[in-house]
This record gives sequence, structure tokens and C-alpha cells, in this order.
Amino acid sequence: ILAGFIYILVHELGHALTARKYGASVHIVLQAFGGYAAYSGKHMSRLQSFLITAAGPAIQIVLGLVAYFALQSLPNLNETGSHFLAMLAVISIFWAVLNLLPVLPLDGGRMLESILGPARFRITLWTTIIVGVGAGMFLLTKSIIFPIILGMSAWQAFQALQENRRF
Repeated sequence: ILAGFIYILVHELGHALTARKYGASVHIVLQAFGGYAAYSGKHMSRLQSFLITAAGPAIQIVLGLVAYFALQSLPNLNETGSHFLAMLAVISIFWAVLNLLPVLPLDGGRMLESILGPARFRITLWTTIIVGVGAGMFLLTKSIIFPIILGMSAWQAFQALQENRRF
């Protein structure tokens, strides 16, 4: 649980510190199963939005690698410490990679949205549907929770396409 809390906090700090670098007013909200960094006060360019979004998974991967290399370089660490570092490494890297899938509302979907811009939002939604369904089917062999999350994202994107055909 502590490893999960740390990875969420570090992830959101990545977003928050990058947004603050661009002059935004930032606050972080942590919840039972996640969190988010909200920023206001300045309109961000598409590049700035992309970098703010990418900073969360990037710092999360760095955290996972630091935990992994700490685990490797501390062979005499007790079982509790070893387990904690192993969980921190696995959770951080796995969730960062999952979060980089180009599926809204995940960071990868937000990054794609920043790259393509509002005029091509329909492509972002279709990408969410295709990747969400495909990755969900693949992950169904691993666990039920990931396909549910990705399936919900794909369904939300499909509904957005149906509600507003202008995309």
C-alpha cells in the first residue's frame, strides 16, 4: 500500500512541478485509488500540455528504476525492505507503461490529444476505442481489472463519438 501511495504521489508531482514550471497554479488531490494534479491560471500550449502530461509517467519510470537499482545494490537488505523496493519498482514501471497507452483519459491519451490538437480529436477517440479494446483483450489473459478499465475508456470514447458527430 505504501509503495502504491508513493508512486501515485511521485507521478502527480511530476505533472505538478512541470505545470508550475510553466507558471500555473497547481494543487494535487490524492484519493483512495489514485489522484490528480490540477492546474489553472494560464493557458498552456499543446507542447506544454504534452510535457506536463508526459512528466508524470516519466518520473514514475525513474522512480521504478531507482527502486530496482537500489534493490540490486543492497543485497543484504532485510526481507521487508527488499519486498518494498521490488513492489515499488514493479508498480511504478508497470503503471507508467499502462498509463502511456494512447487511451483517454490516461496520460498517453492526453499526450496524443496534445499532439493531434482539437481539430483531430475524433482520431484520438478512435485510437482510444481501438487500443482500449485491443489491449483489454490482451490483458484479459492477465487480469480482469485492466480490461475493465480499458473497456470503460473505449466505451466513453465511443459515447463521445455518438453524442457529438462533429469530432
